[in-house]
Amino acid sequence: MAVFEYQALSATGRGVAGIIEADSPAAARRRLREQGLHPVSVGESVPAGIAGREVPLRGLLGRSTAQEVSLMTRQLAVLLEAGMPIVDALSALLEQIDAPRLERIIHEVRDSVRQGATLGDALAAHPREFSALYVNMVRAGESSGALESVLFRLADYLENQLRVASRIKSALAYPAIMCTFGLGIILFLIRFVVPKISEVLARFGRDLPGITRALMSFCNWLRDYWWAGILGLIAVAVALHQYSKSAGGRRRWDWLRLNAPVFGDLSRKLAMSRFSRTLGTLVEGGLALMPALDIVKRIVQNVILEDAVDEARKAVRRGQDLATPLRESGLFPPMLVHMVALGERSGQLEKMLLRVADAYEEEVQTKVNTLMTLLEPVIIIVMGVFVGFLVLAILLPVFDISQSLG
Repeated sequence: MAVFEYQALSATGRGVAGIIEADSPAAARRRLREQGLHPVSVGESVPAGIAGREVPLRGLLGRSTAQEVSLMTRQLAVLLEAGMPIVDALSALLEQIDAPRLERIIHEVRDSVRQGATLGDALAAHPREFSALYVNMVRAGESSGALESVLFRLADYLENQLRVASRIKSALAYPAIMCTFGLGIILFLIRFVVPKISEVLARFGRDLPGITRALMSFCNWLRDYWWAGILGLIAVAVALHQYSKSAGGRRRWDWLRLNAPVFGDLSRKLAMSRFSRTLGTLVEGGLALMPALDIVKRIVQNVILEDAVDEARKAVRRGQDLATPLRESGLFPPMLVHMVALGERSGQLEKMLLRVADAYEEEVQTKVNTLMTLLEPVIIIVMGVFVGFLVLAILLPVFDISQSLG
């Protein structure tokens, strides 16, 4: 009896996916209908270890999270350190994974390794889950015979990236909530409260102040053409997105990210942290400098920095040290350049890079906290100005009417 993967709709219309055993695709569809499911597709067989399980459709689609990959990496490192052969370690790992998509991928990786492929090559078949950095680190670990040590370093690297991202998101959460809440209040006042008051003022038939007329015109436009505003914002967002994907647009956007007031320095420090942490981790894992720079070039996420790293890689290939082309580019801070030069002279390049990464990550966290501390009163002031405008626009005609009546 074969094993088939299916996607189907339940009686309530909910999308589900899972594994079912049957003699043929037709028999599998028949069994699904008997279970009250409407089959959408019945595909080729998958590893039998997950047969019979029904999981949410999104569990087999999309991609695994960085947290899931990080946890899987550390678990695999622990199993290998305990002396387990790689195939047995992958089999034991399957019993510990709760993520359906990642479980399916590890099944495929284990089968590939069982058939003679290296772990690095098996992981390379799943680029959405395992980046070039991850795959090349694993290959370097296999070549050096220290795979478990490399996996521990990879787990540390992934956890550190998650920690930095989590800190930044936590710092941004409060201002984002304040902005959303304040904007909601202002829109509510403009959409529902101001029109009612405007109707009352209009009954007196007096000329209204310019500020009040402007507010009423905006409220009328918002009431009648709110959909045009939303479509306009979507059109602008799509246009900017398409422009940023073009060669010239991407370069200009990346230049702005590095040179914008206030936030440019933050973006540059984040990029330097990513560069130092990734290159240090790769070199520490046993990868040669040339292929390590080639990987780093693809993960800095900025075309201007990509060009600088590529020039540095070409210079190293010509026999030059790494620090000199980094200094000549003018994009890398003096501290990073000096630490790289010191690391090359002492033979401890990876340690120096990781120290630089730690320093920049602390600077990023401090700068984000400072910016958020300054941003909170700015948000309050902006909201106060808007609310003050609304109050002034409403009270001016009220005072005028009350004086005329008095």
